[in-house]
Amino acid sequence: SGSAPPPAAGLCPLLLLLLLPLLPARAAALPGMLPPRDTPSRERKELGGLWSFRADLSPGRDAGFAQRWYRQPLRQTGPVIDMPVPASFNDITQDPSLENYIGWVWYEKEVLLPPRWLQDSPNTRVVLRFGSAHYYSVVWVNGVQVVEHEGGHLPFEADISSVVQGSPGTLCRITVALNNTLTPHTLPPGFIHYMTDKTRYPKNYFVQNTMFDFFNYAGIHRPVVLYTTPSVYIDDITVTTTSSEHVAMVQYEVSVVGSTVYSLSLSLRDQEGKVVATGDGPEGELKVLNPNLWWPYLMHENPGYLYSLEVKMQAQVDGALLEDVYTLPVGIRTVHVTSTQFLINGRPFYFHGVNKHEDADIRGKGLDWALIMKDFNLLRWLGANSFRTSHYPYAEEIMDLCDAYGIVVIDECPGVGIKLPESFGNKSLQHHLAVMEELVRRDKNRPSVVMWSVANEPASELPSAGFYFKTVIAHTKALDPSRPVTFVTDANYALDHGAPYVDVICVNSYFSWYHDPGHLEVIPLQLTAQFENWYKTYQKPIIQSEYGADSVPGLHSDPPLMFSEEYQKAMLKEYHSVFDKKRKEYVIGELIWNFADFMTNQGTTRVLGNKKGIFTRQRQPKGAAFVLRERYWKIANESSCLPPVITSHSLFL
Repeated sequence: SGSAPPPAAGLCPLLLLLLLPLLPARAAALPGMLPPRDTPSRERKELGGLWSFRADLSPGRDAGFAQRWYRQPLRQTGPVIDMPVPASFNDITQDPSLENYIGWVWYEKEVLLPPRWLQDSPNTRVVLRFGSAHYYSVVWVNGVQVVEHEGGHLPFEADISSVVQGSPGTLCRITVALNNTLTPHTLPPGFIHYMTDKTRYPKNYFVQNTMFDFFNYAGIHRPVVLYTTPSVYIDDITVTTTSSEHVAMVQYEVSVVGSTVYSLSLSLRDQEGKVVATGDGPEGELKVLNPNLWWPYLMHENPGYLYSLEVKMQAQVDGALLEDVYTLPVGIRTVHVTSTQFLINGRPFYFHGVNKHEDADIRGKGLDWALIMKDFNLLRWLGANSFRTSHYPYAEEIMDLCDAYGIVVIDECPGVGIKLPESFGNKSLQHHLAVMEELVRRDKNRPSVVMWSVANEPASELPSAGFYFKTVIAHTKALDPSRPVTFVTDANYALDHGAPYVDVICVNSYFSWYHDPGHLEVIPLQLTAQFENWYKTYQKPIIQSEYGADSVPGLHSDPPLMFSEEYQKAMLKEYHSVFDKKRKEYVIGELIWNFADFMTNQGTTRVLGNKKGIFTRQRQPKGAAFVLRERYWKIANESSCLPPVITSHSLFL
């Protein structure tokens, strides 16, 4: 909440508040966004730690731009505080105004660049990369603007070579202006509500309204790094794989920027470092005999098998030989969808997993390695083989572990809360297409990603949703023909205008919670009817993409009453009895809502957040976690190609 100048007649008050610059029209093709890695030709410098921070508390939130705070050290513009990066800024201080702050905040970091990055300046690129920053970012280096980016969950970067190599000394001052305001055309959408009743609200009072049920944390949420490449460099790599019983083919495409004259050589190595295939040129195919396929967790004794594709580029520039080396993990696996099954490497795969959030105490959505490892250990303890990135793309570090551990991912864009009719117009559509381009570009090579999700619970019963989702899904399939595409619906099967275009039906329902609350006895009838109606209409496999109930840890009731741990367990068991019947037919998965309790906006139905987790926000198990664990390990034993001696204790977790 906050206050802003009174809106001028005829002008949108939100525009006066935000002063958001407009992004240019979408380019025909995006440059590559390979994760920064240390290689023989590349170096990284991580910029995590404490940054200077200042919220713009001026009435219009525009003092930072009007006074050009980026032209000098931020501490010279006024009071600053220390702020950890990566982290959300909301829960770090004792200032309640920062907890719910809306508008521009400013970050700054001064770093020393290694002199060697500047000494061979014509042949060295220096790049500044952000893993993510929520929501709209403008970045300056030494007072020079280098990049703008819209969107809070995907990486962006800028070549800053000309700025830092043209500056005296090795000091590099990075300034970031960040705005967390959501509008009907952002992803996710939201809107500013001005309270005009002066008898009830202060002058120019407003709040940010959203149509999703998680807290709109903001800040620099993922790592910031500086890295180098040669001036001629490997910009992007695209890999797809096919396999038969004894041979696999790895198709590759490599793009090089900086010169049109270069040579490329490729080597594919197994986990022992043995070269199993070689190639050359910007595109081609590598043949792998007797391949180790990438299998999901609990589907094979060696899940998550990754090869290493080393790409080496050489080019002559002004008499100097430049070499760039990049290594990409590659998993060999196939995905295929039938009318009743989801096949990985030709074998039926059943999703028994979770929905998650990037959310934890204090750090909000900030990346935290201890938390990440705890979550993966809990997933494997649980016997979960999959999760959906509800409701936005997760950090690349998390996705790396999914590849390595064999955790299957439904990769979802930030298309949550698309409820307003104006959010289905051309402006929103163009941005949605751009976001899908960024997401596919980032995650296209990941074997763990088996399906794209373009939205969660949109107002797909609106007529305009038909063209909207037909366009977004077709665009996503054009970007990546190798994976199925879905969106997650809670609409009536007979009224959903987007469902005809998906490959897999993903449906959310909360029988005996939001519908007929307290009446567990209605679940069998209503859930069975849900599945049968959807399948009869579309003849496509179905995932129960959300189901669950809130439970307050330590609250007990027998007979089960809502919000008790017993009610959460009882609801799960009612759902599971129906799943067990329908997974013999066309139901291909079940994803509990939610893995862990998470923070939301304040409200009369939320007591310090959403309590539908099977783990607390501090990652301690509720009773439902043990119900789900017993079920998931049983399903794993039934479907595994391993001997039926797998138990929840047979793997080191």
